[in-house]
Amino acid sequence: MSYKDVYEDWLSNEVFDDNTKDELRSISGDEKEIQERFYKELEFGTAGLRGIIGAGTNRMNIYTVRKATQGLANYINGTDKKDKSVVIAYDSRRMSPEFADEAALCLAANGIKAYVFESLRPTPELSYAVRKLGCIAGINITASHNPPEYNGYKVYWEDGAQITPPHDKGIMDEVKAITDYSVLKTMDKDAAAAKGLYEVIGEAVDDEYIKELKKLVMNQDCIDAVSDDINIVYTPLHGTGNIPVRRILRELGFKNVYVVKEQELPDGEFPTVSYPNPEAEEAFALALKLAKEKDADIVLATDPDADRLGVYVKDSKSGDYISLTGNMSGCLIGDYEIGQIKEKKGIPADGALIKTIVSSDMANAIADYYGIELIEVLTGFKYIGQKILEFETEGKGTYLFGFEESYGCLVGTHARDKDAVVATMKLCEAAAYYKTKNMTLWDAMLAMYEKYGYYKDDVKAITLSGKEGLEKIQLIMDTLRNNRIEELGGYKVKVVRDYQSGETYDIHSGSKGKTGLPSSNVLYYEFGNGVWFCVRPSGTEPKIKFYYGVVGDSMEDADKKSEDFAKAILDFIDNILK
Repeated sequence: MSYKDVYEDWLSNEVFDDNTKDELRSISGDEKEIQERFYKELEFGTAGLRGIIGAGTNRMNIYTVRKATQGLANYINGTDKKDKSVVIAYDSRRMSPEFADEAALCLAANGIKAYVFESLRPTPELSYAVRKLGCIAGINITASHNPPEYNGYKVYWEDGAQITPPHDKGIMDEVKAITDYSVLKTMDKDAAAAKGLYEVIGEAVDDEYIKELKKLVMNQDCIDAVSDDINIVYTPLHGTGNIPVRRILRELGFKNVYVVKEQELPDGEFPTVSYPNPEAEEAFALALKLAKEKDADIVLATDPDADRLGVYVKDSKSGDYISLTGNMSGCLIGDYEIGQIKEKKGIPADGALIKTIVSSDMANAIADYYGIELIEVLTGFKYIGQKILEFETEGKGTYLFGFEESYGCLVGTHARDKDAVVATMKLCEAAAYYKTKNMTLWDAMLAMYEKYGYYKDDVKAITLSGKEGLEKIQLIMDTLRNNRIEELGGYKVKVVRDYQSGETYDIHSGSKGKTGLPSSNVLYYEFGNGVWFCVRPSGTEPKIKFYYGVVGDSMEDADKKSEDFAKAILDFIDNILK
């Protein structure tokens, strides 16, 4: 059927409710809008669903959520697992509680018990709860840091990580096989509860999650010594972090934690920011204003589902607040954590630091310094979670720390996804530790640059929305694959890694090798001397991303090299799109 035929079917089919039909009637005559809503099914990918809320096959609504859940239920019921329960969490976004219940009642109608959090909870607690409750899977209703009109649906497997092969393909195939919305199952909530298929959870899981975080503290004495002298400003950006972040800091003894009042309470409209992303400078405007009033040492922001942490630290010499990128904060926390493990316990012989392929090469230098293995995985924290599972099942390898450039990291193995609650805790612990040595976090960062090198890493993204945008993204990737880059920004390419084909190619020798990682639509260019460039379409937003890194002799030198290289990259891509 054409997109117009599908639109007409939704208007006439008794499966769809009156509210849905009224919304669709309101766009009658708007061909472009009809096409955008119905030209394809909202794709259930390896990260689940993410899209604009609204009626239509290419939108997030109760029917697309129910379809995704029916596919998941079919897959679960095809396994030989005895316990087939699923835990469900949700964030503060529009329709999140409703979508959570839709998923729960679809599972219940398929004979699968759903544990549903009583109110919004952060992503890492959902990851923790999957294993704590012995569930086969987890569902999180969130669109992370996307604008207010979006929502999403992430699926986790029994190890607590987002789905990876073979489960991701198996679930995707089950979802794709559903072509008739009338076959989707659901049931009444009271009936589901009466049958023991719908159970509300909350405080008991919260308490156990916080206990696990406290076990990771290594310098409580430093916190006790300086807790009166550290000022912390925090904003949850209207999301899920408010209660758990404040709780862990309070229970560890941090006394001066100031929360941005305007952004404290959950609000899916995100009224104080256009983009609730801790990577964005505007997200910190109110927090930095409060920081200056309170003379804060550290300024923190968690994204709406509290899996990512943004950070500003005070330079005591200039009095300025300096933004730490995800690479900087990840390396700062990682270096502190691994250093303390070495000092207090000794580093295990099979210790490993894990990063994604687009994350800073400073991590390589840290791993070299401590004599531990550096492991690279594809973009997406689920691959770090997959490595933790591999270590556990094979009995070889000890996870010490993992991070990705997009402001996400994990200390400990209580969760199998990035955790901004534990990251906040660790960064504040590190601040206390360094304060006992008369150092700020910025002093610690500068010491790392002197020790490891002035690494400068960044990412540029181009937003290309809708059907035309997808075609342009494909054009860029096809052009790069069909016309091999040999030089960019004055740097000569040494090795090309094509993660889609799984091959590496040495430009000078002509020799080929293997990436050793699963297939993914990513191209990576090594230039030598610490310079690299990587391009990949985003898996969660209508964007194509360009990652790059350089190493300088000083901060100024690294900044200049990075600025020049970024211009060369964007000019090159602009020529492709002309």
